[in-house]
Amino acid sequence: MPNHLANENSPYLLQHANNPVDWYPWNETALQRSLAENKPIFLSIGYAACHWCHVMEHESFEDPETAALMNEHFINIKVDREERPDLDSIYMNAVVALTGQGGWPMSVFLTPDHKPFYGGTYFPPVRRYNMPSFREVLLTISRLWNEDRKRLLESSDQITEHIQQTPTPGQAGRIPLEKIIDQAAEALAQGYDWKNGGWGKAPKFPQPMAIEFLLRKATRGDYLARDIAVHALNAMSRGGMYDVVGGGFARYSTDDRWCTPHFEKMLYDNAQLALVYLHGWLMTGDAHFRRVCEETLDFVLREMTHPLGGFYASLDADSEGEEGKFYVWTLQEIKGALNDPQDIAFFIAAYGVNEAGNFEGKTILQRELDDTQLAEKFDLSVDQISARLGALHKRLLDVRATRVRPSTDDKILTAWNALMVSTFAEAGRYLERADYLEAAQRNARFLLDNLIEEKRLLRSWRNGTARHTAYLEDYAALMLGLLALYQSDANPEWYQAAIVLTTDLTTHFTDPAGGFFDTRDDHETLLLRPKDVQDNATPSGNALAASALLQLAAYEGRSDWRELAETMLSAVQTVMRRYPSAFAQWLQAADFALGPVNEIAIVGNPDEQETQDLRKVVWQNFRPRQVVAQSTHPPQTGSPALLHNRPLVNELSTAYVCQGFVCFQPVTTPEALRQQLG
Repeated sequence: MPNHLANENSPYLLQHANNPVDWYPWNETALQRSLAENKPIFLSIGYAACHWCHVMEHESFEDPETAALMNEHFINIKVDREERPDLDSIYMNAVVALTGQGGWPMSVFLTPDHKPFYGGTYFPPVRRYNMPSFREVLLTISRLWNEDRKRLLESSDQITEHIQQTPTPGQAGRIPLEKIIDQAAEALAQGYDWKNGGWGKAPKFPQPMAIEFLLRKATRGDYLARDIAVHALNAMSRGGMYDVVGGGFARYSTDDRWCTPHFEKMLYDNAQLALVYLHGWLMTGDAHFRRVCEETLDFVLREMTHPLGGFYASLDADSEGEEGKFYVWTLQEIKGALNDPQDIAFFIAAYGVNEAGNFEGKTILQRELDDTQLAEKFDLSVDQISARLGALHKRLLDVRATRVRPSTDDKILTAWNALMVSTFAEAGRYLERADYLEAAQRNARFLLDNLIEEKRLLRSWRNGTARHTAYLEDYAALMLGLLALYQSDANPEWYQAAIVLTTDLTTHFTDPAGGFFDTRDDHETLLLRPKDVQDNATPSGNALAASALLQLAAYEGRSDWRELAETMLSAVQTVMRRYPSAFAQWLQAADFALGPVNEIAIVGNPDEQETQDLRKVVWQNFRPRQVVAQSTHPPQTGSPALLHNRPLVNELSTAYVCQGFVCFQPVTTPEALRQQLG
C-alpha cells in the first residue's frame, strides 16, 4: 500500500511512495503527529539522481524489518533537496556540525520541535566502512529517546544554537576591487593541478564559476589566468566526465584524471559548463571548445527538454540497476557498431580501447591520442580528425540509443532552467544558432507562464502542477536569464519581467543586516531563516542577486541598486580572496563592478542590415563587462532607461557607448563602433 508520498509531484519522493516505511512529505500533518505522539523525526533528504540514495533505499527503506523499526519509533519524513533547498541547507549545516562532513543521502534525527540532535549521510544495513548499521542507529536513538531524553534535548539545543549563529564571512572594508580579484586569481593559480587539470584531489568537481572568473580576468591581460582556464577546459573535455559520444557532462570525476565519472547528468552543471566553453571559444578561437558547447546544448535539447520548453532536472547515474551501464563499452560492442576495420583501428587508437577496459571490464571513453598524434599515426591532416571522430561518435550514439536509458528526473526547477536560459540565449547570439535562441525563448516563456501564480514565483513544476514558493536563487537566476535573453532578443517583455522580479526580490528577501535571505518574508516558519552566501555546485542566491543588480543598475542608472550590490561585495571580500573557488560567482560580480562597463544602446530597425551589422560588432568578442539594449526609434514601451533620449543620427541606425558616466559620440558604422569598444 502506498505511503503518504503517493500524492507528491517530485520523482524522488514518488520513488519512495511504495516503501514499507510510513513516509510523509515535510508538511504540517507529519510535524503535528510528531508533537502529538512525542516521537522524534527521522528526516531523510536526497534527490533522484543520487546513486547512494538509491542504495540506501534498496538496502534499508525497502526492507520490512527496518521499516517496522522506523514506523514504530519515528515519524519519517522524506524531502527532495532540489525542491526544498531551505530544509536541505538548514539540516546539512547541522550534519556538518555533527560529523565534519555532509552529503546525500542526508539522514538526520530531529526533536518534535524540529531541532537536530543526531545525523549523518549513508548508513549501511550491516556494520561496514567503520560505520554502524542503520538498524543499530535506529535502536540506539530510540533507546536514548526513551531512557536519556534530557541528553538528546541538550544536544539538540547546542546544535541549534550553533547553526542559528549568523554567518560572518568577512569584515566590511575598503580593499580595492582590483586587489581582491588579483589576489583571488593568484590563489587559484597556486592551487591549480597542472598535471590533471582542475583543483583538488578526487572526487574532482568541475569548477565552471572559477574558470569563468579566470576568463574574465584574462580579458584584463592576465595571461596566466587564461592559460589555467584553457588547460582546465581541455582537461575536462577529453572524455570520461565529458560524454564524447552524446555530449554533456557528468556530475564529477571519481579520479584525478576526469576519467571515471559519477555518471548522473545534472542540468545545472551542463548549463554552466556549456557557457564557459562558449566563452573559452570566444577568447581563444579554439573550435574544440565551440564543439563541446554545441554538443552539450544539443544533448540538452535531445534528452532533457520537455515538449513545452522546460528543461528536466537530471538523468540518473544508473540503468538496469548498474551505475554507468548506459555509457560504457566493450571492445566487441565498439567493433560491432563501427564495423569498418579502418574506422575501428582509428577509434581504438584515439581512445586507447582494449579488452581489459578501464572500468569494471568495460571502457569509459577518454582520449588517449590528441588530434595531432592521430593525424600523424594515420597520415591525415589535423583538420580531418574532428569530422571523422564526430561521424564515428554518431554511429555509437545510434547504437547507444537502443539501450535502456537511465531514468529522468523530469521536474522543472526555476533556478536551474534560468541558468540554461542564459546559456542558450548567449549561444544563440554568439554562434548565430536560431535553434538555441528559440530554446531560450521557449524556456523563458514556459517559466513566466507556468511558474508564476498570483504574481508569485514558484520553485518546481511537473505534470502541469507548480509547487513550492521560489527561493532567492530562483529569483536572481531568472533575473539574469531574462537579461541575457533580452540582449539576444530585444523584446522589452523580457526586460520588464526582470524588473518585476527585482522589485519582488528587494521587497520580500532583504536582510536588514545586508544582502538577502534565501526565503521570502512570508515563507513558512522554519528552525531558522537560511542565508547562504557561499557558492556550491550552483551559484549562491546572494552572489546571483549582486550580479543581477549590477547589470540592472547599468541599464537603469539606479545608484541604489549598485550601492546595494557593492555593499554585498564588501561583506564577502575577505573570503573571496582566501577561498576563491567557493566564492567564484562573487568574483565575477566583483569583476563587473570594477569595470569599466560598456553601456551600449543600439537604435534602429532590427530588420535592417545596418542595425544587424552594429549588433555583430558588439557580439564578435568576449566582453563580459557590458550591457546592451536595442530598440526601434522611439524606444518601445518597457525598454531600459539606457535607450531613453537616443535619437537616430541622420536617420541611420545608431550606436551609443557609455563608460563610467562618460558617453562617446554616437556612431553609425561598424568600424567606428569597433574602435570605441576596443
